[in-house]
Amino acid sequence: MAFNPIVDEDKCQGCSECVDVCPVEVFEIQGEKSVAVNAEECLGCESCVEVCEPGAITIEET
Repeated sequence: MAFNPIVDEDKCQGCSECVDVCPVEVFEIQGEKSVAVNAEECLGCESCVEVCEPGAITIEET
């Protein structure tokens, strides 16, 4: 099964918590917002979802 991390740019505050917690480096900060630059590496662990206080990240199963 594959997973697709989605960042809601309107909610993202650019705190980089998702960048720090992701075990496979899916995210990086670009222009003060998080971007899923390596989405294909997502394990679906949802660590990023748990640390994202504004709730800007969701994980879809594909």
